[in-house]
Amino acid sequence: MEGLKLTGTMMNQSKDTSCNDSPSEGPNPCPICLGPVVKDSYLDQCFHKFCYDCIVRWTKVVASKHCRLSSTIKCPFCKTENFSIVHGYDGSSFQQHYINQDFGKSFSFSKAHKYRLQCYYTEPGILNDKFNVSRYWKFHKYRQPNQWLQAWLRREIQALIQEEDVDIIVHHILGVLDSVIKRTEQKGQTITPERKQEEFKASVSDAARPFLTGRTDRFVNEVELFLASGLNIEAYDEVYLQQLGWTNPMATTEGVEEQNGHTHVVPYLYLFDYDSDGTD
Repeated sequence: MEGLKLTGTMMNQSKDTSCNDSPSEGPNPCPICLGPVVKDSYLDQCFHKFCYDCIVRWTKVVASKHCRLSSTIKCPFCKTENFSIVHGYDGSSFQQHYINQDFGKSFSFSKAHKYRLQCYYTEPGILNDKFNVSRYWKFHKYRQPNQWLQAWLRREIQALIQEEDVDIIVHHILGVLDSVIKRTEQKGQTITPERKQEEFKASVSDAARPFLTGRTDRFVNEVELFLASGLNIEAYDEVYLQQLGWTNPMATTEGVEEQNGHTHVVPYLYLFDYDSDGTD
């Protein structure tokens, strides 16, 4: 990427849209991550604004759907064809990232990743009737380790930021979750289930927000639902897809039984005991 001098036309078009490294103030969020724009960047023909990292990842995801790489990209907002991403504008010069110039290093977006990303564009609360989250906290089910959580988090974060190497983020969030559980146990009966839930959501939100920005709150809810479900990844996906009415893109049958022509998901971790008095 090399710095280029702005032409007169470019300067006139960019005069009111200078770039910086801090989130942009204003009512219009990034159309991709839905959060405040970080590192202002613009497509070179339509000049719609995005976070720089978001629009670069978008170009990689679009390119992964085609057998041949293209030197242009349609704006996700207005569908105009663009040749490059303009960023780092300091009032007199800017940098230019040409479409697909480093695509060979991009992440392979699987059907499972696409399905999970699509879930974030649906209405929240789709599984609220299936999994009673309040019982997860009331009956201390958080004490039971979930052996699938790390793999689920990795897939979730890969889908959201469209990068393959997310191990640092995953281990950071796992560490925060472990700390939350330990603090909760130390407080014992002095803290209510509602307070446990609040502290959990606040801590995970703080840990994830630098990476997930505008999708953080939904991500925290999804983490809580997965933990409260008591299911492995495959079974959880089946329940989610059934609730949405979507066809399973992974075409997996693990964790699913056929009974009388109907599909039933089998939980792998635990079932809630509704007669429990809350003691272990």
